[in-house]
Amino acid sequence: MNKKLTLSIEESIIKKAKLYAKKKGQSVSDIIENYLKTITSDQDTIMDISPTVKSLKGSFKAPENFDYKKELTEALSKKYLK
Repeated sequence: MNKKLTLSIEESIIKKAKLYAKKKGQSVSDIIENYLKTITSDQDTIMDISPTVKSLKGSFKAPENFDYKKELTEALSKKYLK
């Protein structure tokens, strides 16, 4: 069941989001919903990982206080919203 949600977002960001959504053939609501699904998904979900990705496991050691979700959010914001 879909439910309406009101957000307060800077006008310039809304304009960019609408342009992006139009280029992708989606609504801003769909994009926001998919983003929220991604960042709130259960990390225990088992996924099929390609052999190449499996071979990279352990090749990178992140600092103990590394916040993956925060870094991903910042990177995606820089890529798509600026």
